[in-house]
Amino acid sequence: MKHDLILTAKGHKGTQERMEQEFALVKLWEAPDRAAALTAAAPKIRALAHTGHTKVDAALMDALPKLEIIANFGVGVDQIDLEAAKKRNIIVTNTANVLNDCVADCGIALILNTLRKFPQADKYLRAGRWKTDGTYPFTTSLGGKTLGILGLGRIGEEIAARAQAFKMTIRYHNRHKKDVPYAYDPDIVTLAKNSDVLLVITPGGAETNKLVTAEVLDALGPRGYLVNVARGSVVDQPVLLRYLQEKKIAGAGLDVYEKEPDVPPEFFELDNVVLLPHMASATNETRTAMGNLQIENLLLHLAGKPVKTPVT
Repeated sequence: MKHDLILTAKGHKGTQERMEQEFALVKLWEAPDRAAALTAAAPKIRALAHTGHTKVDAALMDALPKLEIIANFGVGVDQIDLEAAKKRNIIVTNTANVLNDCVADCGIALILNTLRKFPQADKYLRAGRWKTDGTYPFTTSLGGKTLGILGLGRIGEEIAARAQAFKMTIRYHNRHKKDVPYAYDPDIVTLAKNSDVLLVITPGGAETNKLVTAEVLDALGPRGYLVNVARGSVVDQPVLLRYLQEKKIAGAGLDVYEKEPDVPPEFFELDNVVLLPHMASATNETRTAMGNLQIENLLLHLAGKPVKTPVT
């Protein structure tokens, strides 16, 4: 007999196909009446698989009184009410570690493309401007610059290792100092002031909401760059847009936004920002590994064994 499983939204194709083989799957997003679907499924549901931007809140948990585990597709769990889960003794898991390399690669790519303006130079050539306007304007080197990492977790450490290969100096800020060979700054403003590039790689959620404020960007200054591969919520997006428009910072590289997939069109008019559609972990290999880990956590718990990547 297959275990019953609720899947909150349509996600990675290979993962969903495997879930359909392993579980009796309830596709919540397809239900014409969500409340009725939850009521019908509730007596059998011990596990829920989450993907996408929908909320897993207290109300959803209460609709599934036998729920024991919420397995998230991704590292960030800001869409899940962790306090509500804790009160109900529901285990929450994520897909930590398997996407570290891809996200770190994306972080470095955004640093490189933001400072060197390779996407803009590509457009310049394709538009025929090399012939008509001459050589593309000079850009900025990475070597010798200071990279300030806001959130030196596993992914942050991978980014730091890669950045050193580009001969960048590393600084960081966390809530707690770590045993690493990088300079530590006690607050975000000091980190920004000491950095040429400020890279954001913190978790999302209420604790980090709008951490990057006007004060932080003022400290970064007109020669500084911001790169965000964390969550759009960590940066005050309207302030960032204004600072880019007014050249109060040199540029930005963004993979995440406040209300995805809606990106303010004013960003599209700027030549000092590189924009990606939240694709840091979006490779075939990494998404497959994420799905396999999500399913492994579910199967382990339902077999009465400890999960592999619990969120504490």
